[in-house]
Amino acid sequence: MNEPVLVVMAAGMGSRFGGLKQITPVDDQGHKIIDFSLYDARRAGFKKVVFIIKHAIEADFKEQVGDRMEPFFEVRYAFQELDRLPEGYSVPEGREKPWGTAHAIACAADVIDGPFAVINADDFYGRTAFQTIYDFLKDQPAPNEQAMVGYLLKNTVTENGHVARGICETKDGYLTNVVERTHIEKRPDGIAYTEDGTTFYPLADDTIVSMNLWGFSREMLEQFTSRFAAFLDANLPVNPIKCEYFLPSVANAQIQEGLGRIRVLHTDETWYGVTYREDLESVWNAIVKMKEEGIYPERLWN
Repeated sequence: MNEPVLVVMAAGMGSRFGGLKQITPVDDQGHKIIDFSLYDARRAGFKKVVFIIKHAIEADFKEQVGDRMEPFFEVRYAFQELDRLPEGYSVPEGREKPWGTAHAIACAADVIDGPFAVINADDFYGRTAFQTIYDFLKDQPAPNEQAMVGYLLKNTVTENGHVARGICETKDGYLTNVVERTHIEKRPDGIAYTEDGTTFYPLADDTIVSMNLWGFSREMLEQFTSRFAAFLDANLPVNPIKCEYFLPSVANAQIQEGLGRIRVLHTDETWYGVTYREDLESVWNAIVKMKEEGIYPERLWN
């Protein structure tokens, strides 16, 4: 049996944050958010990690993160670039935006050799979330059995702007539908999303959302690669500069087409992230508190 693999999506440059947020320190020891995720993943049982990055950040990322992890993980890299497209397709003129999270996984397919978990590099997920997903993967899920760690919406929003979340519908512990909402924010009368920046629709605090913490059988890799061309055919004519191939859309297609099931694994963990530079203070304070409570040592990688 192949060991579960942790796949870390780290190709984004952090435009809203204003810098390379993957390697921004979040405590006085110089740890990054990714350090806490990797620490939690290692003590949950993960021994292999694949970092998905861009060539433009390769040297910085390896120096700041990857090289330090080699004593603790088997480390591999995959590269998400705009020109990683199916044969016959080309990058639209003026396009700078990455193709999205599902494209990231497709770019890493050749270096993932077992059931795998997926995370964002710049999101803090919490210790129990990693244990939950590892326990699912270590039992070698069937090819058509996947999982997602579901967070409560109220635990995943920022005070400093808007976020993107996959809004989930569930039944009997399984995902029935997921819709990517790219603009969710706290408002005076509660949490709401908008599609046009003008009209807002309320969302309940206990709505289950995806934070891109998924667990997949290795067989799912074929779905990420094979569906990309159809995505391009449908979206390039209408939104060539900004359309994104989202991971939840591939998961959703599995459900809607009857190709498999996605178990929703619950967590009460609170998400922390640095979507905006103003988020740094709240993340810093949260980590100080967790260290005081003994959840993390002062230095993670002694």
